[in-house]
Amino acid sequence: MEEGIKDNAASAPNSRPTNQLKALLPMRVLQVFLLFFVLVLGISVISMHMIKYLKIQTLAPSTLISTYDERITLESLIKPPLNGWHSMNDSELLWRASMEPRILDYPFKRVPKMAFMFLTKGPLPFAPLWERFFKGHEGFYSIYVHTLPNYRSDFPSSSVFYRRQIPSQHVAWGEMSMCDAERRLLANALLDISNEWFVLLSEACIPLRGFNFVYRYVSRSRYSFMGSVDEDGPYGRGRYSYAMGPEVSLNEWRKGSQWFEINRALAVDIVEDMVYYNKFKEFCRPPCYVDEHYFPTMLSIGYPDFLANRTLTWTDWSRGGAHPATFGKADITEKFIKKLSRGKACFYNDQPSQVCYLFARKFAPSALKPLLKLAPKVLGF
Repeated sequence: MEEGIKDNAASAPNSRPTNQLKALLPMRVLQVFLLFFVLVLGISVISMHMIKYLKIQTLAPSTLISTYDERITLESLIKPPLNGWHSMNDSELLWRASMEPRILDYPFKRVPKMAFMFLTKGPLPFAPLWERFFKGHEGFYSIYVHTLPNYRSDFPSSSVFYRRQIPSQHVAWGEMSMCDAERRLLANALLDISNEWFVLLSEACIPLRGFNFVYRYVSRSRYSFMGSVDEDGPYGRGRYSYAMGPEVSLNEWRKGSQWFEINRALAVDIVEDMVYYNKFKEFCRPPCYVDEHYFPTMLSIGYPDFLANRTLTWTDWSRGGAHPATFGKADITEKFIKKLSRGKACFYNDQPSQVCYLFARKFAPSALKPLLKLAPKVLGF
């Protein structure tokens, strides 16, 4: 029995390493497995990146680079929109239109164009007369039409007015929404980098000269034609509110015709304005008619030497009232039309001139037929 006990006691220490080895074996296997898993995962990630890299390198010369080039070409940047419609809201439109090249030398042959901007309620009753005016002068003009939001024009594809309607908003006479519409027209016209001069017209306006004469007269002028006068009395300074300060003082308050012609630099200044807009919107309300004061005041403050201080659109206010006289079929004679184009003396490039007006308003739709009859002889087109 003593020998048996001794034998058991002697064998006990030898059994401990065996048990420890058996306990460590699963741990080693687990470590090896985890190491193998990490290695496989790393190889997989590296392989995926290599495949993606090689795929890009393979596609780049034939597809990716060519697609990139098509989107970045100069032609794609300077090409005007095919039509007047787009999905931008006013904030996006004004922001986009305010982008202007700062290098004055264009890296392409730029033909300066005149942008004719029609602010209307709906139809253009004198469209046939304007069609004759524009005929044969493609590439020297562009057209933009702002109507009431629910109006859709139906001009044929052969018309110069086809697809020239822009996204619009409701306009109230004498309120800031009128200037919003004018800024909207300017902003859409600025999207065409070739537009250099911008003329605001209404559906009741007619041309008094042929296109060539109008183009030369505007393009050769050193000034933009925006009326901007310091007028005393209730309809001038009497509309000023001291709440307009400090941005606009009483001595800086100006009045002018709603219908203007301005160059590209002034058009950009109008669409990007954040200084005067809110002041006029809040403190120039009827009987202060903002469309007669906003642009004339802000431009006379910022660019007084750039303005001719007169309009190119003849209007008859002799009858009094809030609206000018309207002329119909019975008023249209050769003598009457000639008198409009050669009104009172004015200054052109600081020299006396007898040619003061290129457009006239306000005409009723009934005046169209006699105007078309007189156009070749009197209007020059």
